[in-house]
Amino acid sequence: MIVKEEFLSRLRKIFDLNLYEVKVWTALLSRGTSTAGELSNISDVPRSRTYDILESLEKKGFIIMKLGKPIKFVALKPEEVVERVKKNLIRNAKEKAERLEELKGDEVLEELSTLFTKGIKFVEPSDLSGSLRGRQNLYNHLDMMVNSAEKTVTIVTTAEGLNRKIEILVPSLEKCKKRGVKIRIAAPINSNNIKIAREFKKVAEVRNAEKIKARFAIIDSNQIMFMLLDDEKFHSNYDTGVWINTEFFASALEQMFELAWKEMKPVK
Repeated sequence: MIVKEEFLSRLRKIFDLNLYEVKVWTALLSRGTSTAGELSNISDVPRSRTYDILESLEKKGFIIMKLGKPIKFVALKPEEVVERVKKNLIRNAKEKAERLEELKGDEVLEELSTLFTKGIKFVEPSDLSGSLRGRQNLYNHLDMMVNSAEKTVTIVTTAEGLNRKIEILVPSLEKCKKRGVKIRIAAPINSNNIKIAREFKKVAEVRNAEKIKARFAIIDSNQIMFMLLDDEKFHSNYDTGVWINTEFFASALEQMFELAWKEMKPVK
């Protein structure tokens, strides 16, 4: 059975498999039951690697081993595989999250914090900058910035950007509001995001930036994060942003934003 490379590539991304794993798995699916030797021939995977690959697939829940001589391997229904993989991912993610949670009171975190505190003393303020690629990385960093806010949070985004940020930023913005942080959000408001805008009103002052198309955030008038690409024209994986710790530029940008903010209409 010949499987297109494009299909194999999609399976690798969806199920987080390497090339040999996905070749052996699809070969077994085409046979139902097979030996390691047969699968090696069908999949064009070296025989010396086939047993290791099959063992890996078994641990991940893709196949089962049928005892006997010779040992055979049995394919599971794809629907069953999806459920097994999903459960494994949830369990593994939970275990990793618990391990990270335990670090909060652990000496390892204290040592890491000490290293960072000592190291940051030797960093020039102008060096506190960086570029970020991929929308998820951008949002993770933005969420971290919001969490560190002490006085003000200013966010300017697009209409669709407002919709995307609701789940990511609201928990952090709620904490900011409790700390007395002043939060302002500006975005073009339309029928597709008016409900989201009203949700944000619970934690921030929201205004309609119908004449502005921009994507940036200013934290405490000293940190800036701005996105370089139009989110309507580029895939989220290619989204790119720049973070800078600069009181001089951040303050200037916020002063200019103040002028535009006065012209915007509050969301009702």
